[in-house]
This record gives sequence, structure tokens and C-alpha cells, in this order.
Amino acid sequence: MLPLAIGIDIGTSGARAVAMRPDFSIAGHSAVPLDRFGRDGRDPAAWWLAAQAALTELLSGIDRAAVRAIAIDGTSGTLLPVDAAGRPLAKPLMYNDKVADDDILAVIARAAPAASAAHGATSGLAKALRFQHLPGIAAVLHQADWIAGNFSGRFDVSDENNALKTGYDVEARRWPDWIAAAGMRMELLPRVVEPGDVTGALTAAAVEQFGLPHDVAVVAGTTDGCASFLATGAAAIGDGVSALGSSLTIKILSDRPISAPRFGIYSHRLGNAWLAGGASNSGGKVLAQHFPLARIIELSAAIDPGTDTGLDYYPLPATGERFPIADPALPPRLTPRPADDANYLKAMFEGIAAIEALGYVRLAELGAPALTSVRSVGGGAANPAWTAIRQRKLGVDFLPALSDEAAAGTARLALTGASRAGLL
Repeated sequence: MLPLAIGIDIGTSGARAVAMRPDFSIAGHSAVPLDRFGRDGRDPAAWWLAAQAALTELLSGIDRAAVRAIAIDGTSGTLLPVDAAGRPLAKPLMYNDKVADDDILAVIARAAPAASAAHGATSGLAKALRFQHLPGIAAVLHQADWIAGNFSGRFDVSDENNALKTGYDVEARRWPDWIAAAGMRMELLPRVVEPGDVTGALTAAAVEQFGLPHDVAVVAGTTDGCASFLATGAAAIGDGVSALGSSLTIKILSDRPISAPRFGIYSHRLGNAWLAGGASNSGGKVLAQHFPLARIIELSAAIDPGTDTGLDYYPLPATGERFPIADPALPPRLTPRPADDANYLKAMFEGIAAIEALGYVRLAELGAPALTSVRSVGGGAANPAWTAIRQRKLGVDFLPALSDEAAAGTARLALTGASRAGLL
């Protein structure tokens, strides 16, 4: 009987679960939408119901006696105040919620180092400062921390990736003194461990509810973004992952931390390596402004990706860019327009591919290693013409992504924890 590890991803629309074997092959997966429960997606009860349902569905198709570990990922920067028993005291502030308290933002701006990811109205620290005066508060937790706590009974631990935006110093591996100077009650912040560390075991109630072995380890997880990177199989220094969704996001595994606040770049720690990346406003959204998906597929079949249009486009859906050029006034460049729609689409593909290539160059200029390979995820990764153009522009090996499921990346961390605990 091959042992299994389970990863659960709590996303904005639902929960997904993956069971993984030690060779990283997937033994089963499930997905449950949040709206199944008729609750607000901001309701922590909906997160937990979705996680339970996804796990139950997953377990129905695998040998649950083979499960050795479980780990959770959640949306980065989503925070929840809880009492000593782990009960929520207020609605969470989600990853994209802004703290509209100028005093809180000002005190962070004064106290935090310029390179800290705790700056800004959506930072985890701003949310923690907002919550810390609630009556009965015992801890401020990240989304993944709280879900894991429902499995283990521990509501006092987090991982290095989720803690980054709350001000955790991933290089020194501690909560820095400046957080206290900013007015944060330090006793409310969780203890932070490395993703993949074992943090506890299933509670007796969880063992009974899910029919799992009593010694299943609960393992520290990560953020949804880091989990998505891990899911692809990228693991060597210089490995890059490009996400071709509505926007273009690139990430690279580095041997050193990269920080560039101007470009919104900071680094997550993954063991002894670092995950750095940036996000452009270019991507699928600008394509959709000009052609519906069916037309993009039709036109792509008529594109010759081996030649170049000679058009120097910088496709943006609106004025403003953040990376690899930081310029809020940068205008879209989509002229001259060829008479042929296929050539117009091809020129946009070329422009986005050039932005992608420049992004990896920019990361290298900031101290990251040179790009050695790329794995691609997102809707655009399935377009053969665009892929061929990207290969020509980037000039490195394009490797298959093992999975585009964040839960698969988190399952890899659960395997790490099971291995460290001698459970495999």
C-alpha cells in the first residue's frame, strides 16, 4: 500500500483537494464550490464546510488508511481574529480588502523597512493591527492557519509564506522588533515554522469524522501562489513559472532573496531557496478586449509562429504598468493595426511574450539567477501558437507543468512533512 499525502487549497471560489503518492503522482482529486453552502464567501464557516466536503469527496475515492499527512494553503493576506478556542470573532479581512485607517498605514510606513511586504493597505499587518483590540482576542491567524487548526486543534502556528505580508522576517526567521514598535501586540501573532514542518496531528474528532488513521500529521502549508508554483514541479534554481491568465505573472526560484518595492517584488522562502516574481498588467484581459475566446482559437490556427510581424506592441488593457516597467502612466501600444485579424492577434502574442522575456531579464538585473527553464500555467498556456512565439522570445527549455492545481503543490508539502516525521 503506497502512502498518500493530502493537500487542500482554499481559494476564492471554493476548496480543492489532492491526494499524492511519494513519486508525486496524483491518486485523486476533488473540488467543492463555496456557493454550495449558501453562505457568504467571507464567512469562515463556509471555508471550513468546503474544506470538509472536498476532503470527504476525495477520501471516497482513495484508501483512507494510506493517508499519512495533510497540509493547507490559503489566499495570501487573508486574516481572521480568533479567541482562545479558535472561534472567529469577526468577519475576516480578505486578501484584497484594504484597511482604510490612515493612522495604521502611517505607523507601518514609518516602522517597516522599505523592502518589507507589510507595506500597503492590503497587508496582513495592517489587518492584524485593525483586529488586535477586539474583546476576547487570543490570536490573529491567516486563512490557512485557521483551517489547519480545525484539523489539529492548534490555533497558534503559521508558516513563513503566509506570515510574510504580516511582517515576518524570512531571512532572520523571526518576527522583527519593528512590528512591536508599530504597536502590534506580539502575543497575538502565531509561532512561525517552515512550510512542510509538522505542526501537530489530527484531533480525535477529525479522526472519527473522516475515518483517518489517528497518527495523520498536520503539516504547515503555504499561500495559494507558492502552492501553484510548487505544483508545477519547478524545483531547481533558475526554474521559472509563467501564469498566463487575465494578467501575466512570472516567478523564478532563486538562490538569494530579491526585493524591489518599486516593482512590487518580494521573496518567499522555500527551504534554502527563494521564490521571487512580478506581475504585469498585460495578459489575457487585453486579448479579450479585442477578440472573444472562440475567435482567438480560430485566428491562432492561421498564425505562423516562426516569423515575426515586426510590430513593437506593448499590450495593456488600460494605461499603467507595474512590472517589468513600473510606470502608472504607461499607455498601451497597439498600433499600427494590420488589416488581417490573425496578424493583429499575432502581434499581441509577440508583445506579451516580449514583456514576459523582459520580466525575467528584470529579475536577473535585480539579482535573481538567469532563467534556465519555463513551465506554463493558465488559460494561455494551452495555445500552441502563443507557446511557440514565447519559446522563440525566451530562448529556454519549455517543460511540462506536472499540475496547475494549487492543492497539488500543498500535497507536496504534506509529503515533505510525512517524510520528516518518518511516516513514509
